[in-house]
Amino acid sequence: MELSQRATILTPSLTLSIDSKAKAMKAEGLDVCGFGAGEPDMDTPEHIKAAAQAALEMGFTKYTPSAGTPELRQAIADKFKADNGLDYKPSQIIVSNGAKHSCYNAILATCQPGDEVIIPAPYWLSYPEMVRLAGAEPVIVQTKEANGWKMTADEFQDAMTPRTKMVIINSPGNPTGAVYTAAELQAIVEVASDEEIIILSDEIYEKLTYEGVKHVSVASLPGAADITITINGFSKAYSMTGWRLGYLGAPEAIAKGIDAIQSHSTSNPCSFAQKGALAALKGDQQPVADMRDEFEMRRNYMVNRLSAMDRISVVKPEGAFYVLVNIGKLGLNSSNFADRLLSKHQVAVVPGIAFGNDQTVRLSYATSLDVIKKGLDRFEEFCKTL
Repeated sequence: MELSQRATILTPSLTLSIDSKAKAMKAEGLDVCGFGAGEPDMDTPEHIKAAAQAALEMGFTKYTPSAGTPELRQAIADKFKADNGLDYKPSQIIVSNGAKHSCYNAILATCQPGDEVIIPAPYWLSYPEMVRLAGAEPVIVQTKEANGWKMTADEFQDAMTPRTKMVIINSPGNPTGAVYTAAELQAIVEVASDEEIIILSDEIYEKLTYEGVKHVSVASLPGAADITITINGFSKAYSMTGWRLGYLGAPEAIAKGIDAIQSHSTSNPCSFAQKGALAALKGDQQPVADMRDEFEMRRNYMVNRLSAMDRISVVKPEGAFYVLVNIGKLGLNSSNFADRLLSKHQVAVVPGIAFGNDQTVRLSYATSLDVIKKGLDRFEEFCKTL
């Protein structure tokens, strides 16, 4: 039986593949240090879990409106205003099954065959695949380590063609931890605005920035609101990865189109999970601050260790919970490096080829400091053998 073309053009997720292999090794009794995780290792805060449990007890288990409950959409609009300076009405808010689903919905609603979508690399590995599923073509812009792995407005403009429909900006970014400044984003907005190019701004890591670095929402900048789709969610800031709840804010016409798509694909986000999300937004934010502080401590240790190693280089991440390591001087491509590191030294990292740069590997510090210390000892030992 023949599969559809859209199913055969996709590249399997290397992050899931590495994670699966590491878990299999652990099941065999091997002591594996995993740096592949794309999720916080802390539990979901108790008040969020309690809200979902109470919703279950009350029988809040039926369909909700396809775009999410009115109270959650209002709370998200309030959050956008208070945290990001964005004036979205509840009708412009769509709650989906994870920020990944929000991204996919946004691309499906705006892009079609013949369109091009500009994606800076290194990129989150699902962006190009989502674009291909929509029938559009990803156009990859290779960014420079010397520029902090951030795309400049000039690089954006050079990649544009008459077919360019969208540009994707992820700040703070995965896998680089890069955070764009307001000036850098404004320059990109001005180019996009001149050509009426949609900006998909993925801000899922907004709460995780370090050393006073400020996250800037693209849609808050002059000229940006009417061309920007703002993506966010609960997975990273509130350690709710398995809850599968994300959201977006968009111009009214785009939000309406996304709602129509979602109504025919998933019906609605999980009912009782939305009650937990409401508690996340309205409840105690101290667990978010505590998690951020823990990540900053781990980041500092990891970056200091890696920076002292020979023949590799890192850019100190300003956000998220990843460090991208340039291994270009070690003589192996990223897949071979990751395979040998895992097989010989039981350390799991994600090869940079998954993110569009084969000279890098990604290490996550969303794991305990003990694992980080032990894993980096093995990482350094392996690098010395190359």
